Amino acid sequence: MATVPALLDHLVHATPDLASTVAEFTRRTGVAPAPGGAHVGLGTRNYLVGLGGRRYLEIVGPDPEQPEPAGPRPFGVDDLSAPRLATWAICPPDPDAAVAAARSAGVATGPLRGMSRRRPDGTLLEWRLTAGESMVVPFLIDWGVTGHPSAGLPSVSLLGMSASTTDPDETRRHLAALGTGLDLTEGPDRLVARIDTPAGVLELS
Repeated sequence: MATVPALLDHLVHATPDLASTVAEFTRRTGVAPAPGGAHVGLGTRNYLVGLGGRRYLEIVGPDPEQPEPAGPRPFGVDDLSAPRLATWAICPPDPDAAVAAARSAGVATGPLRGMSRRRPDGTLLEWRLTAGESMVVPFLIDWGVTGHPSAGLPSVSLLGMSASTTDPDETRRHLAALGTGLDLTEGPDRLVARIDTPAGVLELS
């Protein structure tokens, strides 16, 4: 049975059409995601749904109110023709130590870099994160003194996650170096989450 990975912070559900995907999620679950805010300069904005505890689902897509960004939008949004679970994030107790430990184990995460966005109420959120270039291996995030985005969100329950990947053994090594794990099978890269909602169980992939 799929389980919830250790240290999970959030799932990233990327879409080429944010409004349509948010409306479809609401229709299928009976839960309306809350507006998150814009990633200024990156050309994206997000909506959020709690997943229980300090965990949440981020639905992210192009922001029609921003000009075209100078580079590609994050999470491969520009190349998508349909929504998909693009990746996931973990939040270790000491992110800097986790980056160093992973490096010592031969797993490069890249540095933690700063980002920010404002909530619709004007509250500034600031965090650090590593590059999220893999679907199956998570990136790291550090919320520092910022209040966690899961607080006060409309929510559903995350039942578990699983994934397929072309090299499960190597992926398990990477996950272990980051202090987490994921139920894996061999196959094309694919991330799957099962959530319990007022309208029934929904599978996202």
